[in-house]
Amino acid sequence: MVFKRREKLTPLKWLSQAIWPKGGWSRAARYLQHRLHRLPDTPHKIARGVFAGVFTVFTPLFGFHFFIAYAIAKLTRGNVIAALLATFVGNPLTYVPIGVISMKMGHFILGTRFDHEAERSLVGKFFDAADDFWQNFLALFTEHDTNWDALIRFFHEIFLPYLVGGILPGIVAGLAAYYVTLPMIAAYQKSRRGRLKAKLEELRRKKAAAKKGPPNQV
Repeated sequence: MVFKRREKLTPLKWLSQAIWPKGGWSRAARYLQHRLHRLPDTPHKIARGVFAGVFTVFTPLFGFHFFIAYAIAKLTRGNVIAALLATFVGNPLTYVPIGVISMKMGHFILGTRFDHEAERSLVGKFFDAADDFWQNFLALFTEHDTNWDALIRFFHEIFLPYLVGGILPGIVAGLAAYYVTLPMIAAYQKSRRGRLKAKLEELRRKKAAAKKGPPNQV
């Protein structure tokens, strides 16, 4: 296969590269920028796609970010590939600050109290909630009792404030990404058209010179 990875990643290596990509996050950001530049679409559609992806990472629906970004890109008539690429703004380095900002905003809107302990164990609480859900699901088919108390607390203390509070900062971050991306893509596409035009003119000159043939020798 042409695109098959030469080196098969072990689960541990895959996890380590998810936390710290090969070459670092700066290289990953440059690669993301390069891919956005080369998308065959208008700057406005690409920028709307970036808005969709950046907004999506402010939602607590982990595991569904691709689907949400796809849906928002379709609704806003943005570029779907740009939306999917922009979801990588959400990564292990940004999830905690994004989550804390969203939760604080959500508790403020809902009039509830933000637990500062959640700030230090936010990722762990999501893993614990997923494990509780899985254990309760298995209990439906065994003799074990189900206990949804921990998940109910998680919903009210973490998930709902995160969901509500992520809307406003998600819109702000998405709009900022839109207005940064739009002129950047427009300038790149204009420069690229100029380079292509120069190459075509050079080819025409060479073709015209070839038709004339070599100069007559006296």
